[in-house]
Amino acid sequence: MAEVTSSVPYPTIDDSSFDLIVYGTGLPESILAAAAATSGKTVLHLDSNPFYGSHFASLPLPSYSSFLQSTLPTHPPLSTNGSASSSPYQELVLEACRVYSDVQITASNLPDSSTKFYLDLPGPRVFYCADMAVDLMLRSGASHHIEFKSIDGSLMYWDGRLWSVPDSRQAIFRDKSLSLAEKSQMMKFLKLMQTHIALESAAPPPEDGNVGVSSEDMDIPFTDFLKKQKLPPKIRAIILYAIALADDDQDDGAAFRKSITTKEGIQRISLYISSLGRLNNAVGAFIYPLYGHGELSQAFCRCAAVKGALYVLRMPIVSLLIDKVNNQYKGVRLASGQEIFSHQLVMEPSCTVSSTILHPLHDEALQRSTSTRKVAKGVFITSGAIEQYASNILVIFPPRSLLFEQSTTIRVLQICGNAAVCPLGTYVVYVSTYCDDAHQGKECIRAAMKTLFTIPDSNSCEKDIDLNDGSASKPTLLWSAIYIQELLQASTGPIFSSPMPDGDLDYRNVLESTIKLFSSMYPEAEFLPPKVTSNTEEEGNFSD
Repeated sequence: MAEVTSSVPYPTIDDSSFDLIVYGTGLPESILAAAAATSGKTVLHLDSNPFYGSHFASLPLPSYSSFLQSTLPTHPPLSTNGSASSSPYQELVLEACRVYSDVQITASNLPDSSTKFYLDLPGPRVFYCADMAVDLMLRSGASHHIEFKSIDGSLMYWDGRLWSVPDSRQAIFRDKSLSLAEKSQMMKFLKLMQTHIALESAAPPPEDGNVGVSSEDMDIPFTDFLKKQKLPPKIRAIILYAIALADDDQDDGAAFRKSITTKEGIQRISLYISSLGRLNNAVGAFIYPLYGHGELSQAFCRCAAVKGALYVLRMPIVSLLIDKVNNQYKGVRLASGQEIFSHQLVMEPSCTVSSTILHPLHDEALQRSTSTRKVAKGVFITSGAIEQYASNILVIFPPRSLLFEQSTTIRVLQICGNAAVCPLGTYVVYVSTYCDDAHQGKECIRAAMKTLFTIPDSNSCEKDIDLNDGSASKPTLLWSAIYIQELLQASTGPIFSSPMPDGDLDYRNVLESTIKLFSSMYPEAEFLPPKVTSNTEEEGNFSD
């Protein structure tokens, strides 16, 4: 859990040369530091902030608000003491780019306990119980430094109300919202998926004579395959958006480039099914870290420190040192004035350098790949739960379910006090959706907000904009933040840049980018080889 503390004088770092300098303690940087240290590299891990996590941190509410609205950092002018001409290095000033914009934060109706709320910068985000992130934590030992809570279930918004997502045979039989015909269709499709997955994994298929999906169907759009199975729109929406977690409207021909194939859809369903029942005490397919997602970065930083990595917070890098002769990166100058040298450098995603002198390979590394797509986000604190029976819950709004202009899925994650991120009786709710236009994205977030919550007006009279067709009273909104986050991709080269949190619900793409960065840096090294430990020890911190 990140704590923001007061500034202190800059310390002196004893060693002046390292194999790797990592700047920023976000999750990708922390994993890279742990992997490099485990491979025997000397690592210096710096962060200009007084807390761990960077853009992947969990911050107290006041610090969270300040971080979103903060101006770009400035550093004192470089002091060369007249030695610039004699130095073999040219200095390139490190700059920060703005990654959060259009920030709107409401006046707080919270009690004085606002510091007891810890909010995730990368939210909404969860882990599949069987995904690569969990496997990475288990084999690296990071799981010993973090605990998890179970997500109780999923809801999907359809025809003006919230419905439970039936994701297993038992859930399908129990679901009173499905007709007998719909239950039969869901069961038939589930059997088909299980048969196909078993055949692909060389496991014995069910003895019911079923065969898997044909090779001809694997490359067609998944939505077309579901239509071939004669599934009705509601069942297709459950499969596409609540289980396969498709981002975009799969029935929109204009969005064909964003559609998922049958092969990809089956892979996503396979991950979902394999996550059910994998971990002890996990109710469904998803888990959430105790104290918030900022704990993940700290867990990997601890792994790196055990392997010898050196950590210094509150230490900005003000410039890069570039060899005047060959234009190659050599090291960095810190805000303290100290020069530190390294073979390689990894920078957090908001760092940039304006340069025309670098070797082309360096130039490419410093040109951040910014997607035209953005992520619209909302963070809300409420007085009650969206559904009384579930404290930690995922809510899915399929494309077009709230607004005609809504071309992407809106995802909502509600977390309660048992995850130690808010006082008991209050809830933290994260909402996000991909967008190409900031205004459109924020309108989608507001539509979800009005659907789920009772919003007090400026006169403190509750204004209930009810899109749930007269359902039970909704939780009252106590605090909110709505904003836009840029999507910055990872880049490779002698100077590496890590990725920003994306708009996905899990960390698969972030981890894949991180592993590719490590492979580019150290192609001969094994990425975080597994530790020898018992299953009991491995899964000890994965609890409900």
